Amino acid sequence: MANSNLRTLGPLEAKVVLSLREHSREVVDVSDIRTLAGPGSATRNVVQQLIRKGWLSRVRRGRYILLPPEHGPDNLGENNVLALATAAVTPSYAGWWSAASFHGFTTQIPLTAFIAVTRKLPDRELEGSVVRFVHLSNPRFFGAQLYPVYGRQVPISSPVKTLIDCLDRPALVGGVAEVVRVSDRALASVPGNEAVETAIRFGSKSVMQRLGAISDLVDRPLPDPARQRLRAAIPKSARSRFGRGRPLEGDLGYVAAWGLFIDARREELLPEVPRAKSRK
Repeated sequence: MANSNLRTLGPLEAKVVLSLREHSREVVDVSDIRTLAGPGSATRNVVQQLIRKGWLSRVRRGRYILLPPEHGPDNLGENNVLALATAAVTPSYAGWWSAASFHGFTTQIPLTAFIAVTRKLPDRELEGSVVRFVHLSNPRFFGAQLYPVYGRQVPISSPVKTLIDCLDRPALVGGVAEVVRVSDRALASVPGNEAVETAIRFGSKSVMQRLGAISDLVDRPLPDPARQRLRAAIPKSARSRFGRGRPLEGDLGYVAAWGLFIDARREELLPEVPRAKSRK
């Protein structure tokens, strides 16, 4: 009996696939296929067959990602969720917990893909994985680079932008303790002056305060010129909170140098930060 999962191609399907490959197209719209296959039912039939045979994977209505011959003769689908998710929306990039995991800033493997976009979109499921689209305003949508992920080039926030994004939205990286862990590992490789410049460009006083206070907390102090520049960028009257949002006895409390209230205990934030957890 013939194997129905084999990725065989008819003449018109082969023409479409070979042309897309020739032009190095990975993400394709239905209009691209229509140009090659012809109008009406011809395009619909080709798309349906290429999906059924495992040459295309649908990322949203009218947009697909091409599964190349290197995937082998069997229809195994596409399991590169970051490639699928970022292909679904343009522009976009993988950020927060997804980027922290990619850069090695956390040992946790997120079950959700976190994707930065410039407009509000509902969460969705792609190839069995949950994708959360996170809206960023245009001034804060920067700092992505292309990185190879399982043979595909995927836009992911750079190490320094990953740090700043995580400081901005702790819930998107597992909470405040995970943010501290990510910050410790990021600041081990990201130059302090680069972190400061990115935080200032991001334009959030609370992010700047968190960067300063957490860099001190994890014993990765910023270089003096960068530290002074960061402090000068924060209004003296600025106050913000980091942690659960309400103080309890034993919390680290008010950090005067940065105008930040830390509503969490040292032992809650530093269980996996060897440089800092034993410091008093």
